[in-house]
Amino acid sequence: MHTIWKGSISFGLVNIPIKLHSATEDKDVKLRTLHRDCHSPIKYEKVCSVCNVEVKPEEIVKAYEYTKGKYVVLDDEELEALKKENEDKAVEIIDFVKMNEIDPIYYDRSYYMSPGENGGKAYSLLRKALEEAGKVGIAKIMIRSKEQMAVIRVLENTLVMETIHFPDEVRPAIDVPNVPLEDKVTKKELDTAIMLIDQLTTEFDASKYTDEYRTALLDLIESKRSGQEVVTSAEKTAIANVTDLMAALQASIDQTKPAKKEPIKKKRTGAKPKLKREA
Repeated sequence: MHTIWKGSISFGLVNIPIKLHSATEDKDVKLRTLHRDCHSPIKYEKVCSVCNVEVKPEEIVKAYEYTKGKYVVLDDEELEALKKENEDKAVEIIDFVKMNEIDPIYYDRSYYMSPGENGGKAYSLLRKALEEAGKVGIAKIMIRSKEQMAVIRVLENTLVMETIHFPDEVRPAIDVPNVPLEDKVTKKELDTAIMLIDQLTTEFDASKYTDEYRTALLDLIESKRSGQEVVTSAEKTAIANVTDLMAALQASIDQTKPAKKEPIKKKRTGAKPKLKREA
């Protein structure tokens, strides 16, 4: 597994050398853009909007636009020095909290953590301590020129670092337009909705969920590559446009009801013995 970051993590006076490995992978199907006439890849050139000439990489600088058309230019050396200053710091666990206190909206990316040289014992100590305490660690780390907040937790005997957004990066839910302030539903509608939820409730099994679009796209690509005729699957049964809320809930419940099993009839193995009448 490729190492994307090396450093150390500390809690109190305990210092653990670690390596980070990406825990997830992007499986999006990448499509190229081609010229329709000759099927050659399209180039995207960097052109100055004023000089109207192609700009070479060594002629490009980074800048911050503080107002429309006005910029503060930042040298590569300045950015590199700032990056180095923060990367050299060990990752320090600032706080320990319960995981259910962190709303999922904060989570960003996941990384596996492995112990660096001579870090096995301290790694095991942190892992065991987190498990016993039922807590996760909150830390800060510099990854790819960006300071990140992170949650450190245990997953299947491995320490995992989950980068999370800073609070000012999460937009307030109150800003979402047209959200009703009150729940204008009847008790019957609510009870029926809860019944539907109960009927669809199961244990979470990640293996049963697949990216159907990606699978269909890869099948289409393979069929075209091998010159086969493309066959589309039958359309799903159209869902009726039910405007009445109760009717929609009841129809949903009817669709999700498990099929009734026919009662098993027992076979007769022979005639029942007759009871003798006592004299």
